[in-house]
Amino acid sequence: MSLVIYNTLSRRKEPFEPIEPGKVRMYVCGITAYNYFHVGNARVFVVFDVVRRYLIWRGYQVRYVQNFTDIDDKILKRAIAENSTMQEVAERFIAAYFEDADRLNILRADSYPRATHTIDGIQRLIHELEQTHYAYAAGGDVYYSVHKFSEYGKLSGRRLEDMQAGASGRVDVEEESDKKKDPFDFALWKAAKPGEPAWESPWGAGRPGWHIECSAMVRQELGESIDIHAGGMDLTFPHHENEIAQSEAVTHQPLARFWMHNGFVNMDGEKMSKSLGNIRLTRDLLKEYDPMAFRLFVLQAHYRKPIDFTSEGLEAAASGWKTLKEALQAGVDFARLPGWSTTAPSEDLDQEAVRRFNEAMDDDFNTPIALSVLFELAKDLRREGNQLVHQGKPDMAVQPLQQKYHTLTRLAQVLGLESRSVEAELLVSQPGMDASTSLTDADIETLIQQRQEARQAKNWAESDRIRNELQAQGITLIDSKDGTRWHRS
Repeated sequence: MSLVIYNTLSRRKEPFEPIEPGKVRMYVCGITAYNYFHVGNARVFVVFDVVRRYLIWRGYQVRYVQNFTDIDDKILKRAIAENSTMQEVAERFIAAYFEDADRLNILRADSYPRATHTIDGIQRLIHELEQTHYAYAAGGDVYYSVHKFSEYGKLSGRRLEDMQAGASGRVDVEEESDKKKDPFDFALWKAAKPGEPAWESPWGAGRPGWHIECSAMVRQELGESIDIHAGGMDLTFPHHENEIAQSEAVTHQPLARFWMHNGFVNMDGEKMSKSLGNIRLTRDLLKEYDPMAFRLFVLQAHYRKPIDFTSEGLEAAASGWKTLKEALQAGVDFARLPGWSTTAPSEDLDQEAVRRFNEAMDDDFNTPIALSVLFELAKDLRREGNQLVHQGKPDMAVQPLQQKYHTLTRLAQVLGLESRSVEAELLVSQPGMDASTSLTDADIETLIQQRQEARQAKNWAESDRIRNELQAQGITLIDSKDGTRWHRS
């Protein structure tokens, strides 16, 4: 079975074929940096981290971009309240994002563009829209003329005439302004207000609108047409709809071939929203639950379905993670068995388990079914681990036991379910290693070069092994178009 993905644009599952064979360009909308990210954001980041990991597992080279919105009314409001600056607020919460995302084992993106670093690209795109009469200037503002784009509404399924038929004819209107030619037009550039940060432009000092930022960042980082554009379902309209209108009016080609959106998050049966006061910050939740239990909870539901955060559900996920972790922990004891190998190439894995896992994930990333494969492996491994502890040896021979264990660890890594304490213990258990072993900078650079050679040879198993070896010793790798950077955790 080939990979099929539900495309919000077509409202059906479609076989996945990237624009360039073997390579995937993927953009995910990131945080607006005015607060710690909440569990709704966390679901987005976990879901599309798994999508990325699975595409890599299936042999694709993935360039993954996630933006930061670092200029916004919410950021400015917080800066004023704290007697701070927009930049200081944004920097603080971008740093906090990395802290919380790292705890959730979310892979670092290949690039993190920021709105304030893309001003030239934003202004260029606005100028092109103005030249083609899709945009017009009005008193220092610039607006997009929605009715000029005949396909407006194709992503969300909304029609302007239906929205206008609502109460007072102003349903879903972005904001009131007597500068607009039409109530549905939206701002591309906003004239500066006293005391606000601003940039010089052909239309006067001001700052960009939210929607144009992502259009410009996609174009700058990935080109005019990409494979996957993703985010939460709440972004479908107006944000992603407006991105399409802005980008495609200029490029005359699809902004993205596939649009992916994850379902809403509820808190104890009610939709999470600021108006209800039930927003739960991820940072607070991780004080109560293991990050891997949180991640498992998210993956136990299909990504397009709504998910309900309840204490009962999170406790069940914590119990499930305990099962998986104990099976992974058993590898520390297994590693001392005669003939045990600490690594295994892909062809030495349990091919039936891999087949079933891939079959589930190929069907629009069906993680609940994929997880069932992991739990079956974990059940057998826990039993064998108990036998080893209590009887001195497992019932199963080393070769099939090793196959099951390596299959579990590899498939768990594809879902981002990893216990770093287990990885560190396994590393120490290898011949010639001890708890005081520390890699020099030269050692690290050598391993990074070996990993690069493995990636060029498409030896993904070896590439993953080297990354995991470094991560187990507190070395984090950050891949970008300029090469691989590293830092010690």
